[in-house]
Amino acid sequence: MKQLLEFIPVVLFIGVYFLLDGETVSVGAWFHTFDGIYSATAVLMMSTTVCWIIASVMQRKNDRRLMWMTLLIVPMGAATLILKNPIFIQWKPTVFNWGLAIVVLGFQLLGKQTLIERIMGSQITLPRAIWVRINMLWFANFTIVGAANLYVAFNYSEAFWMLYKLYSGLGFTVLASVLTIVVAFPYLKADELDGNSRPAEGPQ
Repeated sequence: MKQLLEFIPVVLFIGVYFLLDGETVSVGAWFHTFDGIYSATAVLMMSTTVCWIIASVMQRKNDRRLMWMTLLIVPMGAATLILKNPIFIQWKPTVFNWGLAIVVLGFQLLGKQTLIERIMGSQITLPRAIWVRINMLWFANFTIVGAANLYVAFNYSEAFWMLYKLYSGLGFTVLASVLTIVVAFPYLKADELDGNSRPAEGPQ
């Protein structure tokens, strides 16, 4: 459910841009004409905020991931609307992913556990070297996603960037998840075969 809430604002963002551009909606004396990325950005800001509130109420605690997304999208979206320049909202995926990359690396350098181990450690047990390898895989993922977003934003059309944003977010996450399974699988498999609480040592 949480993953769906995170994906809804992106779908609305893309949908408004491609399906409602130039359309006029009126309610009584009020009317609004959708104007491409600017109306899409306003919808993204509102829907992300609503999804953050819904997720926090459902979990009965503050959803930090959606909170940070909201705190990033709202000011960058506001800058896009006020200055009539889409570059601010186009920078958002890069800032968010590079921020995650810094956090992931920071946990590895300064913490007793990597961030990925803190998230997944209660579910599976892996050697320290494998946690580090998986952590660096996600660091690379966030770094590459952020850089690729800027490349597409500055070298392709706005419409192409919108479609790229839709598919790249899901595509890179799936790829990183598959690679995580590939790295961890030999140790999970050894654990299942031995019936031990810790996986057998594998190649590092």
